[in-house]
Amino acid sequence: MDREVEREEELGHSDIEAALATRRELGARYDAELVDGFAERIERAVERRVADRTALEQRRTASAGNGRTRQFVLGIVSVGVGVPITIVPTVAAGGVSGVVAVIVGWTGIVGVNAAHAWQSREH
Repeated sequence: MDREVEREEELGHSDIEAALATRRELGARYDAELVDGFAERIERAVERRVADRTALEQRRTASAGNGRTRQFVLGIVSVGVGVPITIVPTVAAGGVSGVVAVIVGWTGIVGVNAAHAWQSREH
């Protein structure tokens, strides 16, 4: 049903030709009514297009805001997880093996954050 309404409100070259043909048939005394009817159709088409664009912008804005919030939360969680990943290997293993464990742990955290940020930018 919505498709039929869209087709009725679509304005094209054939609509202009139809209005001119109607004017020729009815004569000049119906010019005001023909112009008013055509103007109303144009207004409806413009309003529909503006509403469509506004809705699209709102969806884009909401999506971008949601992605920033998720990225922020992921950053906070990463720092929270990073503290024990740094402390435990340093205290328990110490030396070179502790440093390697910390590097591996933080590389994983950075990888997860980078993958999330990259994925969020694509959408």
